[in-house]
Amino acid sequence: MSNKVKEYFKKVGLADRIQVFDTSSATVELAAAAINCHPSRIAKTLSFMVEQEPILIVVSGDAKIDNPKYKAQFGTKATMLKPDQAVNLIGLEIGGICPFAIKDEVTVYLDKSLQRFETVYPACGSSNSVLELSIQELEQHSNFIAWIDVCKGWK
Repeated sequence: MSNKVKEYFKKVGLADRIQVFDTSSATVELAAAAINCHPSRIAKTLSFMVEQEPILIVVSGDAKIDNPKYKAQFGTKATMLKPDQAVNLIGLEIGGICPFAIKDEVTVYLDKSLQRFETVYPACGSSNSVLELSIQELEQHSNFIAWIDVCKGWK
């Protein structure tokens, strides 16, 4: 797991809730199988470029980006970061990207697809770790700036 993410959660008293697996939890399906929950409760963090700035959108595991909604929200086409861009701009590798302990210039949004759950499971900075958080804890620790509605397939 990312040392920065681990240190962050240690500082706020939640490190004991991090689950680390011997196998990969890098995809929604693998993470759901590892913790034995429905894939929709996995909070996947997607990384994009908007006007040369990196953003993260945390969405439900069963949601997909709706291109017209995304363009209406951000005024541009959805362009996901490439693996090397994610490391350089976010500070984490794809498969372990999360909205915690990331670079300051990264803007975080939460998608409304998550609001139907009391708790969700985001990654913890590696491809084999998760942490169960309430929606309020996700809001608090992700430093998000807004709830948005840019997904389809989950309703």
